[in-house]
Amino acid sequence: MHRRVSRAQCNNCTCSPGLLSRTNRRSSMMARQINLKRTGTSSKSGSRKGSVFSIDASTLCQPETKEINTSKRLENLRLLMQEYDLGVYIVPSEDEHQSEYVSAIDQKRGFISGFQGSAGVAIITRDVTCMNSCPEGLAALSTDARYFSQAANELDFNWSLLRQGAVNEPSWEEWAIDNAVQMSLDSGSKIRIGVDPKLVTYGEYLKITEKIKARLHKNSKAEVELTAVKDNLISKIWEKFEVLPPAPTNLIKRLDLKYCGEEFTDKLNKIIRTIKANNGHALVVTALDEIAWLLNLRGADIMYNPLFYSYLIINANRDVILFVDSSRFDEDVSEYLTLNHVTVLDYNSFWTHIFDYSKDFNLENKKLLITRNTSWELVRNLKCTFTELPRSPIEDLKAIKNDVEIEGARLAGIKDGKALCQFFAWLEDQLLRKNEMIDEVQADKQLTEFRKKEENFVGLSFDTISASGANAAIIHYKPAPTNYSLINPDTIYLNDSGSHFLEGTTDITRTVHLGKPTYLEKRNYTLVLKGLIGLSDLQFPQNSKGAYLDSIARQHLWKYNLDYGHGTSHGIGSYLNVHEGPVSIGLRPAAFTTSIQPGNIISNEPGYYEEGEYGIRLENDMVVKETDKVFNGKKFYKFETLTKVPFCKKLIEVSMLTHDEKVWLNDYHRTIWTELSGFFVKDSVTHCWLFRETSAI
Repeated sequence: MHRRVSRAQCNNCTCSPGLLSRTNRRSSMMARQINLKRTGTSSKSGSRKGSVFSIDASTLCQPETKEINTSKRLENLRLLMQEYDLGVYIVPSEDEHQSEYVSAIDQKRGFISGFQGSAGVAIITRDVTCMNSCPEGLAALSTDARYFSQAANELDFNWSLLRQGAVNEPSWEEWAIDNAVQMSLDSGSKIRIGVDPKLVTYGEYLKITEKIKARLHKNSKAEVELTAVKDNLISKIWEKFEVLPPAPTNLIKRLDLKYCGEEFTDKLNKIIRTIKANNGHALVVTALDEIAWLLNLRGADIMYNPLFYSYLIINANRDVILFVDSSRFDEDVSEYLTLNHVTVLDYNSFWTHIFDYSKDFNLENKKLLITRNTSWELVRNLKCTFTELPRSPIEDLKAIKNDVEIEGARLAGIKDGKALCQFFAWLEDQLLRKNEMIDEVQADKQLTEFRKKEENFVGLSFDTISASGANAAIIHYKPAPTNYSLINPDTIYLNDSGSHFLEGTTDITRTVHLGKPTYLEKRNYTLVLKGLIGLSDLQFPQNSKGAYLDSIARQHLWKYNLDYGHGTSHGIGSYLNVHEGPVSIGLRPAAFTTSIQPGNIISNEPGYYEEGEYGIRLENDMVVKETDKVFNGKKFYKFETLTKVPFCKKLIEVSMLTHDEKVWLNDYHRTIWTELSGFFVKDSVTHCWLFRETSAI
């Protein structure tokens, strides 16, 4: 049962499938108006036997419940663009700290476009020659391959989708500049491309400026410039359409040394050495996960990310200034920061402070260090010489876990393994033995309940991807209370989920089939599994870059002319962001410059997606370890798998596995049985499921 409406089903109205399905944007009244009709059975509610659920799509378009499309929002934005003399306006996904995931109040790109994915840029143009009272123009959303299907579903008719990385597809910068140049040629006037300077990095500003110069070199008659617009135009129109989300008020808490493994002062000493090594006198830190890691503090300002809004300045004399809302400290945190000589100032005072601070640096001829996350606005406020480091020293230090963090990650893997084994055993029991109807949202909630039973569980590390059938082909699919499917046991089901425990963070994906999979499903699943095993079992020399290892996971798919449109691996934080730089395996720029090192905790997640049919992804968490092997002076490293969840035996085409792959798989499953079986009552549903799924092949 798909609770969706397509344009073919709609009564020719202007609501879009995307707007109709936006999370938390439809009222409970609308949910009550959905007309579920059962046919072919009189059995009790909740049974799947002999029943079919259907939905009356016309009930989604009642006047009192219909969502507003983005037309009015774009109209209001273009009126403001006219007021600010802008021909193009850029709306990034990030907040002023360049966070990947942002709080509700910072979801400006989602507000204007309707697209709810975590990555993407919205570009809106205003036709400067249009004399109508309602300004006209174009709108485009650029995103990467993880979100192509999702964006196509969520964007309404006002928007074009720019498929980032696709052949012959312009980048969002090129699209914005090309449109600005054409408008300048058509109007004979200068076209200004506006952006909130807090929401783009200084590096992005330089990149766009260079692209504009290159483009104007070919079109000398056009005039285009990038303009900083300090008034965020989306914020100015937000309350005309929705209530502005409240600012976070959660407590900021201290993370005990038994979980983080290193004192703040020890971390600070390492950073001061980096400041001095770069002939600097101070470092400005803007990334929220870096500040949380350094101070051994955690918050909850961004959903699924244990962070708090803050800025930090560290100078070579060990002076540390933290800009934060101190009203959210408990007594323990206040005493801790005082004891460690951390000066606390109000979060909102950062901008005036950095202006005055840099003026003093200029008078004393001192140099400030900034990082690649530094916003254009911060640089605009600096009055002293500065050096942009190629990468934050905190990012590099944070990526190499200490012994306490690694042991915590192992424990987190066992805890989440227990929860997921219980979940998959429960799901099979409910669907096959009890003939219950379980939907994607129910499954998500039940898995969370299993996780909550584990000691020191803090929360989920990201929105659970609970996807049945064709939904599994949407790489970052998110079931919502008003947009989900029943889990069909005769199709593939994919679950990508993770937890935050005080000990560590997890990210795990399993794909299962409870019925009889097709040969192609088994073949493709096995190709993905072979890629995961190949990377898991790899030994590689030191200084190996993540990009060099990527083909190990893809090689078996490539033999069949298949591939997947996302990275193979990302770094994972220690009770921090589930996506953590700089380490990764894939083709992103950092993967070509960053070596995989002992202590890195990373994912291993090859996949394959048959759009409209099914999706396959398998994901384990791994820690990098040294071996005793050396060649020509280079050490060799290997991976230890931290995740403890079996693979779906029904989907494995055993004849495709080599002897070594079978050995790895049987050893892995034997380890899971040894470490987890004792937690479950003998002959219980979970115990029996685990015994079957971990038995040797």
